[in-house]
Amino acid sequence: MVILKSVHFLFNNGSWNKPLKLLRSIRSSVFHFEFTRISTRTITTTAIKMSQLRSAYYSLGEHTLSVPAALFALNRQRLVERLQNNPKINRNSVVILQGGSDESRYCSDVGPVFRQESYFHWSFGVLEPDCFGCIGVGDGRSILFVPRLPDEYAVWMGKIPTLDDYKQRYDVDSVFYVDQVAEQLKNLKPHSLLTLNGTNSDSGKTCREAVFDGISEFKVESGLLHAEIAECRVIKTEMEMQVLRYVCDISAKAHVEVMKKIRSGMKEYQCEAIFTNYCYYNGGCRHSSYTCICGSGNNGSVLHYGHAGAPNDKTINDGDMCLFDMGGEYYCYTSDITCSFPSNGKFTREQKIVYNAVLEANQAVFKAIKPGVCWVDMHVLANRVMLTYLRDNGILQGDIDAMMKANLAATFQPHGLGHFMGCDVHDVGGYLEGCPERPKIALLDKALADPTLSKFLNSDVIQKFRGTGGVRIEDDIHVTENGAELLSRVPRSVEEIEAVMAEGQKQEVIVPQLCKSVGKQ
Repeated sequence: MVILKSVHFLFNNGSWNKPLKLLRSIRSSVFHFEFTRISTRTITTTAIKMSQLRSAYYSLGEHTLSVPAALFALNRQRLVERLQNNPKINRNSVVILQGGSDESRYCSDVGPVFRQESYFHWSFGVLEPDCFGCIGVGDGRSILFVPRLPDEYAVWMGKIPTLDDYKQRYDVDSVFYVDQVAEQLKNLKPHSLLTLNGTNSDSGKTCREAVFDGISEFKVESGLLHAEIAECRVIKTEMEMQVLRYVCDISAKAHVEVMKKIRSGMKEYQCEAIFTNYCYYNGGCRHSSYTCICGSGNNGSVLHYGHAGAPNDKTINDGDMCLFDMGGEYYCYTSDITCSFPSNGKFTREQKIVYNAVLEANQAVFKAIKPGVCWVDMHVLANRVMLTYLRDNGILQGDIDAMMKANLAATFQPHGLGHFMGCDVHDVGGYLEGCPERPKIALLDKALADPTLSKFLNSDVIQKFRGTGGVRIEDDIHVTENGAELLSRVPRSVEEIEAVMAEGQKQEVIVPQLCKSVGKQ
């Protein structure tokens, strides 16, 4: 799955030095468009018995999606097939993965709501922390290892599941306790243990490699698994697509809810609360895919606003351009949608110019996406459309080819076109080997002072946009052999957004700090 980041135009008063991110050629996966990311095919479930589809499943109620354990059985099967086709891997090897740990907040006994490590979830779909899992390369046999919990656990946390409970819940071949990992692996007599060891180039962090008491007694190969399982995660099965469609649909509806309920005088975080409440209450999405970005006014020019030091705490003014980048998460499958709109529901002329420049670039890429298309070419297309629109509306001047050669677009879009999406919102490991070098970017002030770039800028016109923030349009799309499927269905045109927000203005909304119900402004 791919996210398309429809060009993020920045008209800010600050600086930015985040490198531009590019991706490899489009393949079978889900993309997020900032513009959006792209996928070209899915995997069928014909090799999974239909009885598995009707057995164990995850659900948070009748109004939410039921996700079969067979989804993860198929993922394991696909991984085994890839490993068997790798001549460097002995078929008597065993994959061993370590799940996430239950950690407390610093030195306290209180912790955040646990969320499973993504590679482990992709392989087993296990909700609980502190587990291990094994997959036989030769036979695909799956073994889950769970913590041996003390009796008092039942008093504080509830009934302790039996090993058979886990076996039925997650549809694995065997279940043992974590303190039995070494013993059970010795019984298998593996040629080697394949552990997960790779670096996520977005974060610079390495995957958690499985470690357990007694691992030194085995031959460990840590350099083979990561590339194979990451490649499996890029390509989604149809069952995975059902989950992604669901969470994108819930998130899209939550964005519409925010459009309808936003009122001038609200805090940005109150719009975040509207979104997260809708996703959890209506869709069972306990987690968000990432920290919600709710920038209004100049805050919309900060790509990852909303962090602890800037916690969506500005008061939204009448007419502020709002950039809301938020996505719900269901059963560790993510979404990533950004909507941009004026707080009062009516675009000014200047806001329309910037918004439509982004939208035209988004739509141009969406129409051009198909299997075999180079991702870099899509980024170049987005830049060309954006620059052309800005020139036609008087913000820029000069020859478009010359602007492209000078990389003027990076001044307004200091990020890549999009990214893969799945069990992580930036799926599945960042900027991969073999991609073109990331180009440098130039901030607006530096561009105005740079003779190479400033000749294209109508500085007097640009000053009118200073401090107005930015526009980003992010869609989630799935590219298949038959074309692109749009998963994030939200109002996109100026007319659609204004109509939805006008309808919302008819509703009464309680804004606590205003001490009154706020309807039509």
